[in-house]
Amino acid sequence: MARVQVITDSNSGITQKQAEELGIRVVPMPFMFGRDDTTYYEDINLSRAEFFERLETEEQIMTSQPAPNEVLKVWDAALEECDEVVYIPMSSGLSGSCQSARMLSSDYDGKVQVVNNQRISVTQKASVFDAMQLAAMGKRAAEIRQILEDVRFDSSIYIMLDTLKYLKKGGRITPAAAAIGSLLRIRPVLQIKGERLDAFSKARTTAQGRSTMLSAMKNDIEKLYGGTAEETVHLYAVHANVPELEEEWAAQVQEFFPNFHVEKDALSLSVSCHIGPGALAIACSKKLEI
Repeated sequence: MARVQVITDSNSGITQKQAEELGIRVVPMPFMFGRDDTTYYEDINLSRAEFFERLETEEQIMTSQPAPNEVLKVWDAALEECDEVVYIPMSSGLSGSCQSARMLSSDYDGKVQVVNNQRISVTQKASVFDAMQLAAMGKRAAEIRQILEDVRFDSSIYIMLDTLKYLKKGGRITPAAAAIGSLLRIRPVLQIKGERLDAFSKARTTAQGRSTMLSAMKNDIEKLYGGTAEETVHLYAVHANVPELEEEWAAQVQEFFPNFHVEKDALSLSVSCHIGPGALAIACSKKLEI
């Protein structure tokens, strides 16, 4: 039986310590800040706390895909200990890192399989756990890649923003739209489903935004993912650096979905970079039918 190593990137939200405990590897994502010439790597020389401290300044934050040599270094180290690699990067619709990794993998004669299953943050993490389960069952890397890509659209994330500042900063909305939205205290609800981060709806109050997210997720679970029983999906109550709201939000999600186990988690830094701190989110990933 081939020994298969699962590798992902830090867009999954899996830390280096957690990766070591799980027996997997994580490629850290690079960040650059303003005029600072240093490249910072998530969970290496940039902690989550430091990221949010700098995010709340007026510094320009730039994200980048990992350098090819950094990815190859992780793959090569893994292949010294195993026979095959399954690499799960962030969604190809949100970054070019997946396509770059696929090009790099062509030199490995099928030993490295790059999964393009349109995931990020907690749903990407769910794919990692699925891959680990499939590897433990004896599946080869190519089989695991195919299974994960076959279910690439079986996940949803809804995010309610606390501020329009970071959408304006990233050029996703105009300064005028941001000013009007802030004046009216609009709470945009965004959706990540498949390849894109898109606008979903606008809420005038936090309560309305939360209700919108809960109803949208209920609709997805019932109409897209097989029903409202716990065995159909993994369900997550998520936040972007608002731990003081974590328990309250998780309790509200649990009350709305009493038949599910609700996992608490945080949005990955790559998502938080574009939406800012203070966001609340709900996410789900359909469980594999194995």
